[in-house]
Amino acid sequence: MDEKKKLRTMIDWMTTLLPLVGVVLLCVVFVMFPEQSVIVLQTVRGFLGDECGIYYAVIGTGILTCSLYLAFSKYGEIKLGDIKKPEHSSFRWGVMIFTSTMAADILFYSLCEWALYANEPYIEEMGGIQRWASTYPLFHWGPIAWSFYIILAVAFGFMLHVRGRDKQKFSEACRPLLGVKVDGILGKIIDLIAIFALIAGTATTFSLATPLLSEAVSRVTGLPSSVGLTIFMLLLIAGVYTLTVLFGMKGISKLASVCSYLFFALLLYFLILGGETVYILETGFSALGNMAQNFIGMSTWLDPLRENSFSQNWTIYYWAYWMVWCVATPFFIGSISKGRTIRNTILGGYGWGLAGTFTSFIILGNYGMAQQLKHGVDVSGFIAAGGSYPEAILKVFDTLPLPKLGLILLVVTMIAFYSTTFDALTMVVSSYSYKRLPVNQEPDKRVRIFWAVMFILFPIALIFSENSMYSLQSVSIIAAFPIGIVILVIVGSLVKELREYSKGKVIRTNHTENYPSLNKK
Repeated sequence: MDEKKKLRTMIDWMTTLLPLVGVVLLCVVFVMFPEQSVIVLQTVRGFLGDECGIYYAVIGTGILTCSLYLAFSKYGEIKLGDIKKPEHSSFRWGVMIFTSTMAADILFYSLCEWALYANEPYIEEMGGIQRWASTYPLFHWGPIAWSFYIILAVAFGFMLHVRGRDKQKFSEACRPLLGVKVDGILGKIIDLIAIFALIAGTATTFSLATPLLSEAVSRVTGLPSSVGLTIFMLLLIAGVYTLTVLFGMKGISKLASVCSYLFFALLLYFLILGGETVYILETGFSALGNMAQNFIGMSTWLDPLRENSFSQNWTIYYWAYWMVWCVATPFFIGSISKGRTIRNTILGGYGWGLAGTFTSFIILGNYGMAQQLKHGVDVSGFIAAGGSYPEAILKVFDTLPLPKLGLILLVVTMIAFYSTTFDALTMVVSSYSYKRLPVNQEPDKRVRIFWAVMFILFPIALIFSENSMYSLQSVSIIAAFPIGIVILVIVGSLVKELREYSKGKVIRTNHTENYPSLNKK
Protein backbone atom coordinates (compact mmCIF):
# COMPACT_ATOMS: atom_id res chain seq x y z
CA MET A 1 0.00 0.00 0.00
CA ASP A 2 1.53 3.35 -1.06
CA GLU A 3 1.78 6.30 1.30
CA LYS A 4 -1.25 8.19 -0.03
CA LYS A 5 -3.57 5.18 0.21
CA LYS A 6 -2.30 4.38 3.69
CA LEU A 7 -3.01 7.95 4.81
CA ARG A 8 -6.53 7.81 3.37
CA THR A 9 -7.33 4.68 5.36
CA MET A 10 -6.08 6.34 8.57
CA ILE A 11 -8.13 9.53 8.19
CA ASP A 12 -11.39 10.07 10.09
CA TRP A 13 -13.21 11.76 7.25
CA MET A 14 -16.24 12.90 9.24
CA THR A 15 -14.23 14.94 11.76
CA THR A 16 -12.08 16.29 8.91
CA LEU A 17 -14.54 17.24 6.19
CA LEU A 18 -17.61 18.19 8.22
CA PRO A 19 -15.80 21.09 9.96
CA LEU A 20 -14.55 22.26 6.54
CA VAL A 21 -18.10 22.35 5.17
CA GLY A 22 -19.33 24.10 8.32
CA VAL A 23 -16.62 26.76 8.20
CA VAL A 24 -17.21 27.46 4.51
CA LEU A 25 -20.95 27.88 5.15
CA LEU A 26 -20.30 30.20 8.10
CA CYS A 27 -17.91 32.27 5.99
CA VAL A 28 -20.54 32.65 3.27
CA VAL A 29 -23.20 33.66 5.80
CA PHE A 30 -21.00 36.22 7.57
CA VAL A 31 -19.78 37.80 4.33
CA MET A 32 -23.16 37.89 2.55
CA PHE A 33 -25.36 38.71 5.57
CA PRO A 34 -23.16 40.66 8.02
CA GLU A 35 -25.93 42.65 9.72
CA GLN A 36 -28.24 39.68 10.18
CA SER A 37 -25.33 37.59 11.47
CA VAL A 38 -24.55 40.21 14.11
CA ILE A 39 -28.17 40.26 15.27
CA VAL A 40 -28.23 36.49 15.66
CA LEU A 41 -24.88 36.46 17.49
CA GLN A 42 -25.92 39.18 19.89
CA THR A 43 -29.29 37.59 20.60
CA VAL A 44 -27.81 34.20 21.44
CA ARG A 45 -24.94 35.77 23.40
CA GLY A 46 -27.43 37.91 25.35
CA PHE A 47 -29.40 34.83 26.36
CA LEU A 48 -26.36 32.79 27.36
CA GLY A 49 -24.64 35.66 29.17
CA ASP A 50 -27.72 36.89 31.04
CA GLU A 51 -29.59 33.67 31.68
CA CYS A 52 -26.71 31.17 31.87
CA GLY A 53 -23.88 33.28 33.26
CA ILE A 54 -23.79 31.27 36.47
CA TYR A 55 -23.04 28.17 34.37
CA TYR A 56 -19.72 29.61 33.19
CA ALA A 57 -18.88 31.05 36.63
CA VAL A 58 -19.51 27.79 38.51
CA ILE A 59 -17.47 25.79 36.02
CA GLY A 60 -14.58 28.25 36.37
CA THR A 61 -14.43 28.24 40.16
CA GLY A 62 -15.06 24.50 40.28
CA ILE A 63 -12.23 23.66 37.86
CA LEU A 64 -9.77 25.83 39.81
CA THR A 65 -10.73 24.12 43.08
CA CYS A 66 -10.47 20.65 41.54
CA SER A 67 -7.02 21.34 40.07
CA LEU A 68 -5.64 22.46 43.44
CA TYR A 69 -7.18 19.42 45.12
CA LEU A 70 -5.45 17.09 42.66
CA ALA A 71 -2.13 18.88 43.10
CA PHE A 72 -2.06 18.53 46.89
CA SER A 73 -3.75 15.13 47.17
CA LYS A 74 -2.04 11.73 46.94
CA TYR A 75 -2.78 11.80 43.22
CA GLY A 76 -0.25 14.62 42.84
CA GLU A 77 2.57 12.07 43.10
CA ILE A 78 1.48 10.16 39.99
CA LYS A 79 4.02 10.56 37.20
CA LEU A 80 2.84 11.20 33.65
CA GLY A 81 4.99 8.63 31.92
CA ASP A 82 7.42 6.00 33.11
CA ILE A 83 10.73 7.82 32.47
CA LYS A 84 13.44 8.92 34.91
CA LYS A 85 13.29 12.65 34.19
CA PRO A 86 11.04 14.97 32.17
CA GLU A 87 11.60 15.20 28.41
CA HIS A 88 12.02 18.98 28.57
CA SER A 89 13.91 21.18 31.02
CA SER A 90 11.76 23.32 33.32
CA PHE A 91 12.64 26.54 31.47
CA ARG A 92 11.94 25.16 27.99
CA TRP A 93 8.76 23.49 29.23
CA GLY A 94 7.53 26.72 30.82
CA VAL A 95 8.38 28.83 27.79
CA MET A 96 6.51 26.45 25.48
CA ILE A 97 3.46 26.57 27.77
CA PHE A 98 3.32 30.36 27.67
CA THR A 99 4.25 31.01 24.04
CA SER A 100 2.06 28.20 22.68
CA THR A 101 -1.15 29.31 24.36
CA MET A 102 -2.61 32.74 23.64
CA ALA A 103 0.53 34.85 23.81
CA ALA A 104 -0.32 37.08 20.81
CA ASP A 105 -3.70 37.82 22.39
CA ILE A 106 -2.02 38.51 25.71
CA LEU A 107 0.10 41.20 24.04
CA PHE A 108 -2.96 42.80 22.45
CA TYR A 109 -5.01 42.84 25.63
CA SER A 110 -2.06 43.85 27.81
CA LEU A 111 -1.79 47.06 25.81
CA CYS A 112 -5.46 48.07 25.88
CA GLU A 113 -7.58 46.08 28.36
CA TRP A 114 -7.15 48.56 31.21
CA ALA A 115 -8.61 51.24 28.91
CA LEU A 116 -11.68 49.10 28.18
CA TYR A 117 -12.38 48.76 31.90
CA ALA A 118 -11.74 52.47 32.46
CA ASN A 119 -14.95 53.20 30.55
CA GLU A 120 -17.04 50.88 32.74
CA PRO A 121 -19.21 52.58 35.44
CA TYR A 122 -18.61 49.56 37.68
CA ILE A 123 -14.90 50.36 37.88
CA GLU A 124 -15.65 53.87 39.10
CA GLU A 125 -18.12 52.53 41.66
CA MET A 126 -15.52 50.08 42.96
CA GLY A 127 -12.88 52.74 43.55
CA GLY A 128 -11.56 54.06 40.27
CA ILE A 129 -9.25 53.28 37.38
CA GLN A 130 -5.98 53.28 39.31
CA ARG A 131 -7.04 50.48 41.62
CA TRP A 132 -9.37 48.32 39.56
CA ALA A 133 -8.46 48.81 35.88
CA SER A 134 -5.07 47.37 36.80
CA THR A 135 -6.57 44.54 38.87
CA TYR A 136 -9.23 43.06 36.60
CA PRO A 137 -6.83 42.16 33.75
CA LEU A 138 -4.84 40.04 36.22
CA PHE A 139 -8.04 38.42 37.44
CA HIS A 140 -9.42 37.65 33.98
CA TRP A 141 -6.09 36.21 32.82
CA GLY A 142 -5.27 34.66 36.18
CA PRO A 143 -5.76 31.39 38.08
CA ILE A 144 -9.31 30.57 36.93
CA ALA A 145 -8.43 31.14 33.28
CA TRP A 146 -5.31 28.98 33.46
CA SER A 147 -7.14 26.27 35.43
CA PHE A 148 -9.08 25.28 32.29
CA TYR A 149 -5.82 24.53 30.52
CA ILE A 150 -4.03 22.92 33.41
CA ILE A 151 -6.58 20.38 34.62
CA LEU A 152 -7.24 19.20 31.07
CA ALA A 153 -3.49 19.04 30.45
CA VAL A 154 -3.29 16.58 33.34
CA ALA A 155 -6.21 14.59 31.94
CA PHE A 156 -4.68 14.38 28.48
CA GLY A 157 -1.16 13.79 29.83
CA PHE A 158 -2.48 10.85 31.87
CA MET A 159 -4.36 9.56 28.85
CA LEU A 160 -1.33 9.80 26.55
CA HIS A 161 1.61 8.89 28.77
CA VAL A 162 0.07 6.54 31.35
CA ARG A 163 -2.79 4.94 29.46
CA GLY A 164 -0.93 5.02 26.13
CA ARG A 165 -4.08 5.85 24.17
CA ASP A 166 -3.77 6.02 20.40
CA LYS A 167 -6.90 8.14 19.91
CA GLN A 168 -5.83 11.68 20.70
CA LYS A 169 -9.29 13.23 20.86
CA PHE A 170 -11.62 14.92 23.32
CA SER A 171 -13.99 11.99 23.13
CA GLU A 172 -11.31 9.51 24.18
CA ALA A 173 -10.75 11.46 27.40
CA CYS A 174 -14.45 10.87 28.21
CA ARG A 175 -14.15 7.07 27.92
CA PRO A 176 -13.92 6.26 31.67
CA LEU A 177 -17.43 7.72 32.21
CA LEU A 178 -19.05 7.15 28.81
CA GLY A 179 -17.46 3.80 27.97
CA VAL A 180 -17.91 2.39 24.49
CA LYS A 181 -20.39 5.16 23.64
CA VAL A 182 -17.41 7.30 22.64
CA ASP A 183 -16.78 4.89 19.76
CA GLY A 184 -20.17 5.73 18.26
CA ILE A 185 -22.14 8.81 17.31
CA LEU A 186 -21.77 10.39 20.77
CA GLY A 187 -17.99 10.40 20.39
CA LYS A 188 -18.27 11.98 16.94
CA ILE A 189 -20.53 14.71 18.33
CA ILE A 190 -18.07 15.47 21.14
CA ASP A 191 -15.16 15.74 18.72
CA LEU A 192 -17.09 17.92 16.27
CA ILE A 193 -18.16 20.26 19.08
CA ALA A 194 -14.53 20.47 20.14
CA ILE A 195 -13.28 21.28 16.65
CA PHE A 196 -15.91 23.94 15.99
CA ALA A 197 -15.19 25.51 19.38
CA LEU A 198 -11.49 25.70 18.56
CA ILE A 199 -12.22 27.27 15.19
CA ALA A 200 -14.40 29.86 16.95
CA GLY A 201 -11.63 30.61 19.44
CA THR A 202 -8.96 31.04 16.78
CA ALA A 203 -11.30 33.19 14.72
CA THR A 204 -11.86 35.51 17.68
CA THR A 205 -8.13 35.69 18.31
CA PHE A 206 -7.18 36.54 14.75
CA SER A 207 -10.05 38.97 14.23
CA LEU A 208 -9.25 40.99 17.36
CA ALA A 209 -5.46 41.16 17.27
CA THR A 210 -4.56 41.11 13.57
CA PRO A 211 -5.90 44.65 12.88
CA LEU A 212 -3.28 45.89 15.38
CA LEU A 213 -0.58 44.31 13.22
CA SER A 214 -1.88 45.98 10.08
CA GLU A 215 -2.11 49.39 11.82
CA ALA A 216 1.46 49.01 13.09
CA VAL A 217 2.74 48.01 9.64
CA SER A 218 0.85 50.93 8.12
CA ARG A 219 2.45 53.37 10.57
CA VAL A 220 5.95 52.04 9.94
CA THR A 221 5.79 51.61 6.15
CA GLY A 222 3.33 54.34 5.17
CA LEU A 223 1.01 51.86 3.48
CA PRO A 224 -2.69 52.74 3.87
CA SER A 225 -4.43 50.82 6.63
CA SER A 226 -7.21 48.72 5.12
CA VAL A 227 -9.04 45.44 5.27
CA GLY A 228 -6.78 44.27 2.48
CA LEU A 229 -3.65 44.90 4.56
CA THR A 230 -5.23 43.08 7.50
CA ILE A 231 -6.01 40.09 5.28
CA PHE A 232 -2.43 40.19 3.99
CA MET A 233 -1.12 40.05 7.57
CA LEU A 234 -3.40 37.09 8.25
CA LEU A 235 -2.05 35.27 5.21
CA LEU A 236 1.53 36.15 6.17
CA ILE A 237 1.01 34.68 9.64
CA ALA A 238 -0.61 31.61 8.11
CA GLY A 239 2.36 31.22 5.78
CA VAL A 240 4.87 31.49 8.61
CA TYR A 241 3.17 29.02 10.94
CA THR A 242 2.41 26.64 8.05
CA LEU A 243 6.10 26.64 7.19
CA THR A 244 7.18 26.03 10.78
CA VAL A 245 4.54 23.30 11.18
CA LEU A 246 6.61 21.23 8.77
CA PHE A 247 9.47 21.10 11.29
CA GLY A 248 7.33 19.38 13.93
CA MET A 249 7.87 19.57 17.69
CA LYS A 250 11.54 20.56 17.37
CA GLY A 251 10.54 23.59 15.34
CA ILE A 252 7.95 24.58 17.94
CA SER A 253 10.51 24.31 20.73
CA LYS A 254 13.08 26.47 18.91
CA LEU A 255 10.52 29.08 17.88
CA ALA A 256 9.24 29.22 21.47
CA SER A 257 12.75 30.15 22.64
CA VAL A 258 12.95 32.91 20.01
CA CYS A 259 9.53 34.20 21.12
CA SER A 260 10.66 34.41 24.74
CA TYR A 261 13.64 36.62 23.82
CA LEU A 262 11.47 38.92 21.67
CA PHE A 263 8.90 39.11 24.46
CA PHE A 264 11.49 40.07 27.07
CA ALA A 265 12.92 42.70 24.70
CA LEU A 266 9.49 44.28 24.27
CA LEU A 267 8.89 44.30 28.03
CA LEU A 268 12.28 45.92 28.72
CA TYR A 269 11.57 48.51 26.02
CA PHE A 270 8.45 49.61 27.91
CA LEU A 271 9.83 49.19 31.42
CA ILE A 272 13.21 50.89 30.99
CA LEU A 273 12.86 53.31 28.08
CA GLY A 274 9.32 54.42 28.95
CA GLY A 275 10.42 56.28 32.05
CA GLU A 276 7.61 54.94 34.28
CA THR A 277 9.43 52.05 35.94
CA VAL A 278 8.47 52.94 39.53
CA TYR A 279 4.81 53.57 38.69
CA ILE A 280 4.58 50.33 36.67
CA LEU A 281 6.05 48.16 39.43
CA GLU A 282 4.14 49.81 42.29
CA THR A 283 0.81 49.62 40.46
CA GLY A 284 1.45 45.98 39.55
CA PHE A 285 2.37 45.07 43.12
CA SER A 286 -0.76 46.82 44.40
CA ALA A 287 -2.95 45.10 41.80
CA LEU A 288 -1.65 41.67 42.81
CA GLY A 289 -2.51 42.39 46.44
CA ASN A 290 -5.92 43.76 45.54
CA MET A 291 -6.75 40.68 43.47
CA ALA A 292 -5.59 38.31 46.21
CA GLN A 293 -7.66 40.18 48.81
CA ASN A 294 -10.84 40.20 46.69
CA PHE A 295 -10.44 37.02 44.64
CA ILE A 296 -13.43 35.08 45.98
CA GLY A 297 -15.75 38.06 45.64
CA MET A 298 -14.60 38.78 42.09
CA SER A 299 -15.01 35.11 41.17
CA THR A 300 -18.60 34.87 42.39
CA TRP A 301 -20.02 38.34 41.64
CA LEU A 302 -22.62 38.07 38.86
CA ASP A 303 -24.56 41.37 39.26
CA PRO A 304 -27.99 39.74 39.84
CA LEU A 305 -29.86 43.06 39.42
CA ARG A 306 -27.96 43.82 36.20
CA GLU A 307 -27.01 47.27 37.47
CA ASN A 308 -24.03 47.44 35.10
CA SER A 309 -23.64 43.92 33.56
CA PHE A 310 -19.87 44.11 33.99
CA SER A 311 -19.67 40.42 34.87
CA GLN A 312 -21.74 39.43 31.85
CA ASN A 313 -19.75 41.63 29.45
CA TRP A 314 -16.30 40.66 30.69
CA THR A 315 -15.92 37.89 33.27
CA ILE A 316 -18.33 35.48 31.59
CA TYR A 317 -16.77 36.26 28.21
CA TYR A 318 -13.27 35.48 29.44
CA TRP A 319 -14.20 32.15 31.02
CA ALA A 320 -15.91 31.22 27.74
CA TYR A 321 -12.91 32.42 25.74
CA TRP A 322 -10.51 30.19 27.65
CA MET A 323 -12.93 27.28 27.49
CA VAL A 324 -13.01 27.23 23.69
CA TRP A 325 -9.21 27.18 23.62
CA CYS A 326 -9.25 24.10 25.86
CA VAL A 327 -9.73 21.88 22.85
CA ALA A 328 -6.10 21.91 21.71
CA THR A 329 -3.80 23.77 24.08
CA PRO A 330 -4.16 21.33 27.03
CA PHE A 331 -3.36 18.46 24.64
CA PHE A 332 -0.13 20.23 23.77
CA ILE A 333 0.74 20.94 27.42
CA GLY A 334 -0.08 17.35 28.33
CA SER A 335 2.06 15.99 25.49
CA ILE A 336 5.16 17.98 26.54
CA SER A 337 4.71 17.08 30.25
CA LYS A 338 5.90 13.49 29.95
CA GLY A 339 7.94 12.51 33.01
CA ARG A 340 6.45 15.16 35.30
CA THR A 341 4.21 14.41 38.25
CA ILE A 342 0.65 15.67 38.34
CA ARG A 343 1.65 18.04 41.15
CA ASN A 344 4.54 19.42 39.15
CA THR A 345 2.40 19.79 36.03
CA ILE A 346 -0.33 21.69 37.89
CA LEU A 347 1.80 23.95 40.07
CA GLY A 348 4.45 24.43 37.38
CA GLY A 349 1.78 25.20 34.81
CA TYR A 350 0.24 27.84 37.05
CA GLY A 351 3.67 29.22 37.90
CA TRP A 352 4.94 29.64 34.35
CA GLY A 353 1.58 30.64 32.87
CA LEU A 354 0.79 33.28 35.48
CA ALA A 355 4.35 34.60 35.55
CA GLY A 356 4.29 35.31 31.80
CA THR A 357 0.76 36.66 31.77
CA PHE A 358 1.06 38.88 34.85
CA THR A 359 4.42 40.30 33.73
CA SER A 360 2.92 41.27 30.38
CA PHE A 361 -0.16 42.96 31.84
CA ILE A 362 1.74 44.70 34.62
CA ILE A 363 4.40 46.23 32.37
CA LEU A 364 2.52 46.93 29.13
CA GLY A 365 -0.83 47.78 30.69
CA ASN A 366 0.42 49.92 33.54
CA TYR A 367 2.62 51.94 31.19
CA GLY A 368 -0.51 52.89 29.22
CA MET A 369 -2.33 53.77 32.45
CA ALA A 370 0.55 56.02 33.45
CA GLN A 371 0.25 57.94 30.20
CA GLN A 372 -3.45 58.59 30.79
CA LEU A 373 -3.47 59.25 34.54
CA LYS A 374 -0.16 61.13 34.78
CA HIS A 375 0.35 62.69 31.35
CA GLY A 376 -3.15 63.26 29.98
CA VAL A 377 -3.08 60.84 27.01
CA ASP A 378 -6.79 59.98 27.05
CA VAL A 379 -6.68 56.45 25.64
CA SER A 380 -9.94 55.29 27.24
CA GLY A 381 -11.72 58.46 26.09
CA PHE A 382 -10.54 57.85 22.54
CA ILE A 383 -12.01 54.34 22.64
CA ALA A 384 -15.25 55.57 24.23
CA ALA A 385 -15.63 58.11 21.40
CA GLY A 386 -15.52 55.30 18.84
CA GLY A 387 -11.80 55.09 18.18
CA SER A 388 -10.41 51.70 17.22
CA TYR A 389 -8.38 49.61 19.64
CA PRO A 390 -5.32 49.47 17.35
CA GLU A 391 -5.28 53.25 17.00
CA ALA A 392 -5.60 53.61 20.78
CA ILE A 393 -2.62 51.30 21.26
CA LEU A 394 -0.59 53.32 18.75
CA LYS A 395 -1.26 56.41 20.86
CA VAL A 396 0.56 54.65 23.69
CA PHE A 397 3.48 53.77 21.42
CA ASP A 398 3.71 57.41 20.33
CA THR A 399 4.72 58.33 23.89
CA LEU A 400 7.76 56.02 23.78
CA PRO A 401 11.21 56.89 22.41
CA LEU A 402 11.80 55.53 18.89
CA PRO A 403 8.13 54.51 18.47
CA LYS A 404 8.62 53.00 14.99
CA LEU A 405 11.33 50.74 16.34
CA GLY A 406 8.95 49.70 19.12
CA LEU A 407 6.21 48.95 16.57
CA ILE A 408 8.59 46.81 14.51
CA LEU A 409 9.45 44.86 17.67
CA LEU A 410 5.73 44.46 18.42
CA VAL A 411 4.95 43.19 14.92
CA VAL A 412 7.80 40.68 14.88
CA THR A 413 6.93 39.46 18.39
CA MET A 414 3.23 39.03 17.61
CA ILE A 415 3.92 37.15 14.38
CA ALA A 416 6.34 34.87 16.21
CA PHE A 417 3.81 34.31 19.00
CA TYR A 418 1.04 33.59 16.50
CA SER A 419 3.29 31.12 14.71
CA THR A 420 4.21 29.28 17.90
CA THR A 421 0.61 29.18 19.11
CA PHE A 422 -0.81 27.89 15.86
CA ASP A 423 2.07 25.47 15.35
CA ALA A 424 0.99 23.82 18.58
CA LEU A 425 -2.70 23.98 17.66
CA THR A 426 -2.27 22.48 14.21
CA MET A 427 -0.05 19.77 15.65
CA VAL A 428 -2.78 18.79 18.11
CA VAL A 429 -5.94 19.29 16.09
CA SER A 430 -4.45 17.32 13.20
CA SER A 431 -4.69 14.29 15.48
CA TYR A 432 -8.48 14.67 15.30
CA SER A 433 -8.26 13.75 11.63
CA TYR A 434 -6.91 10.30 12.48
CA LYS A 435 -8.89 7.27 13.56
CA ARG A 436 -5.90 6.30 15.70
CA LEU A 437 -2.47 7.86 16.16
CA PRO A 438 0.29 6.59 18.48
CA VAL A 439 1.56 9.07 21.07
CA ASN A 440 5.08 9.17 19.63
CA GLN A 441 3.93 9.70 16.04
CA GLU A 442 3.31 13.17 14.59
CA PRO A 443 0.46 13.80 12.14
CA ASP A 444 1.27 13.81 8.44
CA LYS A 445 2.48 17.19 7.10
CA ARG A 446 -0.34 17.31 4.56
CA VAL A 447 -2.93 16.98 7.33
CA ARG A 448 -1.24 19.74 9.34
CA ILE A 449 -1.21 22.05 6.31
CA PHE A 450 -4.93 21.35 5.78
CA TRP A 451 -5.72 22.51 9.32
CA ALA A 452 -3.36 25.46 9.00
CA VAL A 453 -5.46 26.67 6.07
CA MET A 454 -8.72 25.87 7.91
CA PHE A 455 -7.78 28.16 10.81
CA ILE A 456 -7.48 31.16 8.52
CA LEU A 457 -10.84 31.00 6.68
CA PHE A 458 -13.31 32.05 9.39
CA PRO A 459 -11.20 35.00 10.65
CA ILE A 460 -11.07 36.41 7.11
CA ALA A 461 -14.88 36.26 6.93
CA LEU A 462 -15.22 37.99 10.31
CA ILE A 463 -12.81 40.75 9.29
CA PHE A 464 -14.60 41.27 5.97
CA SER A 465 -17.92 41.57 7.79
CA GLU A 466 -16.29 44.10 10.21
CA ASN A 467 -17.73 42.63 13.39
CA SER A 468 -17.38 44.59 16.62
CA MET A 469 -15.58 43.28 19.69
CA TYR A 470 -18.98 42.50 21.25
CA SER A 471 -19.90 40.32 18.27
CA LEU A 472 -16.51 38.60 18.26
CA GLN A 473 -16.84 37.90 21.97
CA SER A 474 -20.26 36.40 21.24
CA VAL A 475 -18.70 33.78 18.96
CA SER A 476 -16.62 32.45 21.87
CA ILE A 477 -19.42 32.56 24.45
CA ILE A 478 -21.77 30.59 22.19
CA ALA A 479 -19.12 28.01 21.26
CA ALA A 480 -18.10 27.53 24.90
CA PHE A 481 -21.55 26.50 26.12
CA PRO A 482 -21.46 22.86 24.92
CA ILE A 483 -17.71 22.63 25.57
CA GLY A 484 -18.35 23.30 29.26
CA ILE A 485 -20.36 20.08 29.51
CA VAL A 486 -17.60 18.09 27.81
CA ILE A 487 -14.98 19.58 30.16
CA LEU A 488 -16.98 18.41 33.17
CA VAL A 489 -17.21 14.89 31.73
CA ILE A 490 -13.43 14.84 31.12
CA VAL A 491 -12.66 16.03 34.65
CA GLY A 492 -15.05 13.42 36.06
CA SER A 493 -13.34 10.77 33.93
CA LEU A 494 -9.92 11.87 35.18
CA VAL A 495 -10.95 11.64 38.82
CA LYS A 496 -12.41 8.17 38.23
CA GLU A 497 -9.23 6.98 36.50
CA LEU A 498 -6.95 8.34 39.22
CA ARG A 499 -8.97 6.57 41.91
CA GLU A 500 -8.76 3.28 40.03
CA TYR A 501 -5.06 3.78 39.32
CA SER A 502 -4.24 4.46 42.97
CA LYS A 503 -5.98 1.20 43.93
CA GLY A 504 -4.03 -0.77 41.33
CA LYS A 505 -7.16 -1.80 39.46
CA VAL A 506 -7.42 -2.52 35.75
CA ILE A 507 -9.74 -0.16 33.90
CA ARG A 508 -11.52 -2.01 31.13
CA THR A 509 -11.68 -0.15 27.83
CA ASN A 510 -10.96 -1.23 24.27
CA HIS A 511 -7.31 -1.55 25.37
CA THR A 512 -5.68 -3.65 28.08
CA GLU A 513 -3.76 -1.79 30.78
CA ASN A 514 -2.35 -2.96 34.09
CA TYR A 515 -1.54 -0.28 36.59
CA PRO A 516 0.82 -0.69 39.53
CA SER A 517 -0.63 0.51 42.80
CA LEU A 518 0.73 3.66 44.35
CA ASN A 519 0.38 2.01 47.76
CA LYS A 520 -0.47 5.40 49.19
CA LYS A 521 -3.09 5.98 51.80
